Amino acid sequence: MSGPTLYRVAEKFVSINGEGRRAGQLAVFIRLAGCNLRCSYCDTAWAWEHNTPAELMSAAEILAYIRGCGVANVTLTGGEPLAHPGIMELLRLLAAESDISVEIETNGSVDVAAVCALANRPRLTMDYKLPASGMEAQMLTANFARLDERDVVKFVCGGSEDLQRALAVMREFDLPGRVGVYLSPVYGQIDPAEMVEFMKQHRLNGVNLQLQLHKFIWPPEMRGV
Repeated sequence: MSGPTLYRVAEKFVSINGEGRRAGQLAVFIRLAGCNLRCSYCDTAWAWEHNTPAELMSAAEILAYIRGCGVANVTLTGGEPLAHPGIMELLRLLAAESDISVEIETNGSVDVAAVCALANRPRLTMDYKLPASGMEAQMLTANFARLDERDVVKFVCGGSEDLQRALAVMREFDLPGRVGVYLSPVYGQIDPAEMVEFMKQHRLNGVNLQLQLHKFIWPPEMRGV
C-alpha cells in the first residue's frame, strides 16, 4: 500500500498577513514548493521549482504543526499551492476544522472549482496577472464566476499600463462590490501615490490600495516573515 500524500513544504512560520482582508493579523503560513508561472517581479522565485529544498510533510503533520502554533488564521501560499499534487486531500482535512480559517493565495491560472465546492471552503486571494508580469495570457478568467464576498482579487501593478488593464478587468467582470478588490504596487517599481491618484480619477469605490506590510517591517528580501 502507498503511504500518505507528502507535501513539499518550502517554509512554515507564524507572522502577520502582509496583504488581503486580514492584513496585520497573525497567521500560520504554509509555503508549498513549485509554481506553474514565472512572473517577472516574483518575490518568491526561489520557491518556483518542484526540486526546491523542502520538508516533506503529510496532511496530518501539517495540521499538527498548525495546531501547535495556536493561531487561527492559516495561509497556504507558494509557489502555487493549487498546483501541488494532492492538494485537495490537504484542503479537505483543513476544511473539517471549524476553528481555523484558511486562506489560499493562488495565481489565477489554476481552476478553483473543486476548492469552491468544499464545505467550509477556504477563502481565496486570487491574482490577476497584468502585462508587467509577462503571464497575463495564463489567466483563467472563468474563475471569477466562482468567487464571492469571501474572496479577493488582487492586481499587482508595475506601471500605468497595468493600472489601466486592471480597471478594464474590474469593469468587464463586475468585480468591485462582488469580491474584495485590491491594487498593490510591484515593490519599488511604481509610486503608491500614483495609484491613489488613479483611484481618485476613476472613482474606484470598493477598491483597496494595499502595501505589503512585511516589506516595511522587515527587509524586503527576508524569508520566514
